[in-house]
Amino acid sequence: GMLALFLLLNITLTHGYYLPGVAPKKFHDGDEMSVLVTTMTSNKYHLNYDYYSLPFCEPENKEALAESLGEVLAGDRTEKSLYKLKMGVDESCKVVCRKTYGPDDMDLFLYRALDEYRINMVLDNLPLAEIRQQPKLGDVLNEETHYQLGYPLARDGDVENSENKAFFINNHINFTVLYHSVESSRLEDSGNLIVGFEVHPYSIKHEYEGVWDDACVATNTCNLKTCTAHGLELGAQPTVLESTTEEVIWTYSVTWKQSDRKWASRWDVYLQMHDDQIHWFSIVNSLVVLVFLTGMVAMIMMRILRKDLTRYNEMEPAEADEIRDETGWKLVFADVFRPPTGASMLAVFVGSGVQVTGMFFILMVFALLGFLSPSNRGALMTAMVLLFVLLGGPAGYYSARFCKMFKISDRKKNTALTALTFPGAIFLIFFIINIFIWSEQSTGAVPFGTILALALLWFGISVPMVFMGSYFGFKKEAIENPVRTNSIPRQIPAQVWYMQAIPSIIMGGVLPFGAVFVELFFVLSSIWQHRFYYLFGFLFMVLLILVLTCAEIAIVMCYFHLCSEDYRWWWRAFFTSGSSAFYLCIYCCYYFFTRTRSSHFVAGLTFVGYTVILSYTFFVLTGFIGFIACFVFIRKIYGSV
Repeated sequence: GMLALFLLLNITLTHGYYLPGVAPKKFHDGDEMSVLVTTMTSNKYHLNYDYYSLPFCEPENKEALAESLGEVLAGDRTEKSLYKLKMGVDESCKVVCRKTYGPDDMDLFLYRALDEYRINMVLDNLPLAEIRQQPKLGDVLNEETHYQLGYPLARDGDVENSENKAFFINNHINFTVLYHSVESSRLEDSGNLIVGFEVHPYSIKHEYEGVWDDACVATNTCNLKTCTAHGLELGAQPTVLESTTEEVIWTYSVTWKQSDRKWASRWDVYLQMHDDQIHWFSIVNSLVVLVFLTGMVAMIMMRILRKDLTRYNEMEPAEADEIRDETGWKLVFADVFRPPTGASMLAVFVGSGVQVTGMFFILMVFALLGFLSPSNRGALMTAMVLLFVLLGGPAGYYSARFCKMFKISDRKKNTALTALTFPGAIFLIFFIINIFIWSEQSTGAVPFGTILALALLWFGISVPMVFMGSYFGFKKEAIENPVRTNSIPRQIPAQVWYMQAIPSIIMGGVLPFGAVFVELFFVLSSIWQHRFYYLFGFLFMVLLILVLTCAEIAIVMCYFHLCSEDYRWWWRAFFTSGSSAFYLCIYCCYYFFTRTRSSHFVAGLTFVGYTVILSYTFFVLTGFIGFIACFVFIRKIYGSV
């Protein structure tokens, strides 16, 4: 059954690259199209910068295109450029502009080159990519081709008569555009579809004869000695980045190639999975953990509990009291539903857990249906924010239900805490990070207007929905417990060290984290190393395994505590599975020191801040799942007595 489900998810994945209803755009021979420039990115320094933050050639009417909420939050900026292409028309050494840079400008280029920044462009909503060769997994003798987004601003190399490494700025770009021709009897249905956008960057110190005239750029008559009719002249010297005044001529060439690649599969090369064995290992690893826990839960439910309940229900009252003395979990029946310390905050976290869990599962459904395609830039982040806001109603409702069950008097305070606690902490961390990113003039800094829009979504939609859900929750009858609670608490016997709160909580988080840590690496790589992640079939499987693992480990640990006559299970159930967030945080720190190679303070602070947000969200998600599983389990077993 699990295999059938996985195959179904991957079938959905394969055919879900585009939003339903989006039609391809056809181009005819000679049609002019503009290359759009997007933010510069680096795997070393985790701050994005606007393309024109460096003194590149700029169009006269430079304007940023409209972005979605998700694109702004992700730091993406898309703008027009001077790179113009004509459908089917090859170009050789076309000049963009000639610029003279002073030492300060050259130093700025050099700093960005040292931080390994890459230039990103888009044509017909398809990102520019550099072709790379890498050894096959498990077969180092053979190589496979893959795409790397963008191209490096500069490359390092050796300079004659110098012992130091130098950087050569890539001032010439060879564009290779792949297209697929569509023939039809109807003229309007014929045309060419863009199915690939590749780049080969070069550094070349262009030379020209006589005095430079900028008028030659518009007429494409610039006579460059370093260019021939067939492209660049072999043996030309590169342009070295030095702290001197330097003349740089920016050029590009265009080659059009017909391809058999279909438009519907043009994203396949970007999303191609070269490490599917690792993902399968992740699934198998998680399934082994799940089967182990399922066996323990089955043993508890089918053998021990069922045997105890059958014997207890068949005995006379006097004999039943003797059985109670033999089985510890029945001894605490009159205290197991006693409200815990901090019951109001527990109700708040239950409401936030409903909101976060609902958001992730609905997000996965939309992703599997193809609505969160990478071609629809920013869709994932936009959907996440809107879903969280709209799920404020269920959060308020379930928080109110538990608040009423705990007999908490201050209902307005509980509702306000549900609306503000979790999103408030996220917003505060995000706002502090944004201030530091803004000081670096990075496009990752969210504009003030967008922050106001987020605050409006929060206080204008989410908070009212929480209060509305809370209103209906308090109108419902209180949840009735299956057994009566004594007025005097039962004394809890001394516990062995491994059954005490902190050791048992720390042990409980290991298995849920073990179910996700392999897939977590790919998620972190997509965030910090600017890779596409679209393996939602695998991710959904891992999410289901995580839910079952959290539920089962919480039930097992809860049962062991009840057998030790410790009835303080409320918060412990939440923290047992929620402690997996602690291990997630440690793993993120390990990832930072081993994979990012960043030594910049703001970049490190950004990583730490978003790690805290991720860990906090994971804590609420896993903690809620463990708590609800224990709540249902305990009501079931004590309702059967």
